[in-house]
Amino acid sequence: MSNKNQNFNQKKEDLKEQREAAENAKSAESHEKDTQETQDTAEEEKELTAEEKLEKELEKAQKIIDEQKDKYLRLSAEFDNFRKRTIKEKAELIKNGGEKTICAVLPILDDFERALQNIQKAEDIKAVAEGVDLIFQKFQKVLAQEGLKEMKPVGETFDTDFHEAVALVPAPNEEQKGKVLDCVQTGYKLNDKVIRHAKVVVAQ
Repeated sequence: MSNKNQNFNQKKEDLKEQREAAENAKSAESHEKDTQETQDTAEEEKELTAEEKLEKELEKAQKIIDEQKDKYLRLSAEFDNFRKRTIKEKAELIKNGGEKTICAVLPILDDFERALQNIQKAEDIKAVAEGVDLIFQKFQKVLAQEGLKEMKPVGETFDTDFHEAVALVPAPNEEQKGKVLDCVQTGYKLNDKVIRHAKVVVAQ
């Protein structure tokens, strides 16, 4: 083979190699570009997923807040209704608290009414006095059932928690010093609470 043919073949081979090298370079560049785009897309998807996750968490938190707010409003409304109902019941109790006692006393009021009618035409004063005494005992019994207790301070040691001294007199003897000698006005306790002090005379 002549040198001319050899040179031609050599150039042909070189050109082929250059063309393959160029194609390989182009293919590598294209692959690199595709890889970069794939990575960029993955990063973008990753960012969107994080945003979506955050959005879901915010939605969940907002839902909890709305539920708690609704619960608070309901409790607030229930408490307000309870407060108004309690105030109303308390006002009614203050206004009508004595209803039970008044109802218990009404029969005695009837007895007094009948006694007053009979006094106008009564001739036996002793019988009238006995009738009034029975009404008085009945009245005491009803009040005792309602928790009223009469104090009987005579002979007891003077106590400011129960007694009010209206007079001081010399003690008849040493043993009676500081004792109650007489009761001017009866004292009363209601369910063990003093509602009126007994007015007494005390020995000194």
